[in-house]
Amino acid sequence: MTDMRRNRNFSQDSGHGSTSTEGSLEYRPSAPWEGRDARRQWIPAEGPSTPRRRTIVLCFDGTGDQFDEDNSNIVQLMAMMRKDDASKQLVYYQAGIGTYTSPLIVGEGAAKVVKTLDEMFAITLPDHIKEGYEFLMQNYTIGDKICIFGFSRGAYTARALAGMLQKVGLLSKDNRQQLPFAYSMYKRDDLEGLQLSIMFKRTFSIDVKIEFLGVWDTVASVGLVDRDLPFVGTNNAIWYFRHALALDEHRAKFMPSYYHRSKYSEKQVDKKSQLSMAHIREESVVEEFEDAVNDSCPDRTDALEVWFAGAHCDIGGGSVRNNTRHCLARIPLRWMIRECFRTKTGILFDAKMLQDEVGLDLKTLDDEPPARTIKFPYQLVVGLIRPSKISLKADFFLEKTAQSDYLGEAEEELLDALSPIYDQLRLTWWWRILEWLPLRHKKQKANANPLNDKKEYVWSVNRGRGRPVFGYLMQEGMKVHRSVKTRLEALDGQGKLESYVPRVRPKLFSRKAKRFTHAEWNVEHPDFCQWVD
Repeated sequence: MTDMRRNRNFSQDSGHGSTSTEGSLEYRPSAPWEGRDARRQWIPAEGPSTPRRRTIVLCFDGTGDQFDEDNSNIVQLMAMMRKDDASKQLVYYQAGIGTYTSPLIVGEGAAKVVKTLDEMFAITLPDHIKEGYEFLMQNYTIGDKICIFGFSRGAYTARALAGMLQKVGLLSKDNRQQLPFAYSMYKRDDLEGLQLSIMFKRTFSIDVKIEFLGVWDTVASVGLVDRDLPFVGTNNAIWYFRHALALDEHRAKFMPSYYHRSKYSEKQVDKKSQLSMAHIREESVVEEFEDAVNDSCPDRTDALEVWFAGAHCDIGGGSVRNNTRHCLARIPLRWMIRECFRTKTGILFDAKMLQDEVGLDLKTLDDEPPARTIKFPYQLVVGLIRPSKISLKADFFLEKTAQSDYLGEAEEELLDALSPIYDQLRLTWWWRILEWLPLRHKKQKANANPLNDKKEYVWSVNRGRGRPVFGYLMQEGMKVHRSVKTRLEALDGQGKLESYVPRVRPKLFSRKAKRFTHAEWNVEHPDFCQWVD
């Protein structure tokens, strides 16, 4: 991506205090506050010569996830961010769908029923999107960088929020009365609704861009009822899009939602003509409208989707208890944080926590991670391992005095890569029922028309098979994290090779999607994928 846009002039007065240049790791507040935050070292993700702009960070947790004894990567990420100075960084956290109910619900029994229905059908999804939107509406000022993170359905919420900002813009502060209308304009997919959304954006809103959208394993099925919201699949209002995907998730209701580029993004067309509704055919109104709006953005999204070993919660976290030293989820968390530094998001992190909690090498944060130096053989932890029951410590982020010192990122990654996979299809029996029922899935293709329901969806029985990865996604090859290669090279508990084979089923050329063998995976340059850091 070009850095030309980085040099645009922005107002440095955000209305939340003066801006300053961060030239060191040390921060000492002028106020008499001398608490824990005053002693923490913050790492700026921009160079010392670059004037700081305030960063607004929104974090959306997964279904049923909140701060508890087995936190997700969203909570881990939130814990490491600076939150003591709103003039430099403002951080928002939202617990996952199915974790809280309206205060209008009376009685514990009724609340449990509503939460269960919410987990199944995602009935509060619109509320989650609107609450994140309102936070931005109340706090955004010109020049702020917006960064959004999400896991599972929280990832879908994050992408939908970005889509809402693209379609209807951001309302000015204290315009709460217009928020229901803004969401109504966003979700409409009829021709009249699309015309009204353009007028609504011009009348009430401002244009904003998303600096960074980072998600862990977005699921395409948001509840038992499929939902399609505009600009979730493609959105050129995002500068950087990063997506960590699970190689070994194989539940029918956890098919991933991939990013795809606008098919017109390369065209040089006059912006006014692009947004003219006369150029949009009614039979494909949604996809062509999205392409036209996306194409009006001068920059193309820098999108990267990388696959990691593990099932759904091994990617987004929550598969092991808090304070577990090594697990698979630390790898995609490290990768996401490193991408924040590589793309110069400006997010401020606690330096010590990046090293101690996540295992990052602070000297190579915006570069390639250190090369692996550990020699063969590795010992792979295999089998079904259920998390042991431990009590939640009074302070989740206390120093881990019982654990060993920092080992270096290469060895930390090695031990994480050899950790067990928590396959919920094997651990939880009732998930298996859905594997033998016919379920409706949206077709995986570069451009789909949500209005033509019969052609864009198929019914299938999954039978526990791995995720299929079809044609348009394989054109440039899958991007697979280097830690998967480490796991492929490891020995199992009996000292044998070839114990790990990813469940994902790539589709090459005209043949059906199929699971590749260990021999096809464990090569330096596979035909179907590329190893990445």
